Amino acid sequence: MTNFPKRGGSAIVGVAESDLGVVAPGTAPLDLMGQAIQSALADCGLTLGDVDGLFAAASQLRMPTLSLCEYLGIQPRYMDSSYIGGASFQSLAAHAALALEAGLCSVAVIAYGSTQRSARGSFVPQRDINEYDAPFRPRLPVTGYALAAARHMHLYGTTRSDLADIAVAARNWAQLNPKAFDRRPLSIDDVLNAPMVSSPLGVKDCCLVTDGGAAVVMVRADRAQGLRQKPVYLLGYGEAQEHHSISQMADLTDTGAARSGAQAYAMAGLVAKDIDVVQVYDAFTITTLLFLEDLGFCPKGEGGRFVQGGAIAPGGKLPVNTSGGGLSYCHPGMFGLFTMVEAARQLRGECGERQVADAQTAIAHGNGGVLAGQATLIFGTSSTL
Repeated sequence: MTNFPKRGGSAIVGVAESDLGVVAPGTAPLDLMGQAIQSALADCGLTLGDVDGLFAAASQLRMPTLSLCEYLGIQPRYMDSSYIGGASFQSLAAHAALALEAGLCSVAVIAYGSTQRSARGSFVPQRDINEYDAPFRPRLPVTGYALAAARHMHLYGTTRSDLADIAVAARNWAQLNPKAFDRRPLSIDDVLNAPMVSSPLGVKDCCLVTDGGAAVVMVRADRAQGLRQKPVYLLGYGEAQEHHSISQMADLTDTGAARSGAQAYAMAGLVAKDIDVVQVYDAFTITTLLFLEDLGFCPKGEGGRFVQGGAIAPGGKLPVNTSGGGLSYCHPGMFGLFTMVEAARQLRGECGERQVADAQTAIAHGNGGVLAGQATLIFGTSSTL
């Protein structure tokens, strides 16, 4: 396959979150985007005046790049707000890398912000309705993920306890992250005894609902050397969009991550066993399991057994969602950008108690819609170039 964007041709040089959890009254999504952007630029020693490429996706803004340019008072040379749900940010990172390599911009910022928790009751995300599914009254997105979980259990003997292992692992990581929204103790029994939402998924199988925003700054590799932070290089990218409605998914246990991951590995020249840190979009416990299988960390059908006994928790055999993920760290509507923030921090070695020793490679995988759009990024330190 073609190596575009070029392996190692661009790098993340700045990352930041905005306020997370429950933000102050009157705070708007643009405020959170602005906070995160200013902090990410400060992280790498750049300013708003340096930004000439702006990339954004949002569920509360119809034209996020235009609104954000107006809010920030900037007029970048290049903008992109392509939208594939929670996988948008991985896709936008690839678009940013291409724009940087083509000389369309020199400093690219990717941003997101949402007040989904604060706006509950006053904001309803737009959702495309499949007129053939609608008569069955699915409660999306949880109904779709519950279908995938039930099918996996039927085919492979996966249990609710296996899924609970995923929720507990995420909480154990969150307890090491001072910024995580929910750091309370969580046991397997707590997950299994929590109220059912859509069988077989209970409340603790579902992601948080929080406010929050994040931003990532990218530049070409040659410029990255002179900035404040250690560069985190983009080694591989892949994308797969195979359906929109869950009823049209060819196999409920086989996601497009298998295709996007294969593309990313081929570009990076790596395989799953070469990855030190795994950040996957965990809107529900079943998504972590499916993506671990489809990204090659265990065979199809073995995900339930793979995660048992703290295997993906601190001290386990594979560090997964080391921030606490969408299940325990934050989930302001879309989580894709936050996987990139945590991947960069791990490769920069700045995660404190949750730091993975000698991390040199990381996956940041995004999921959009109901297991619909999938996008995979592989990052590495300078030692991987």
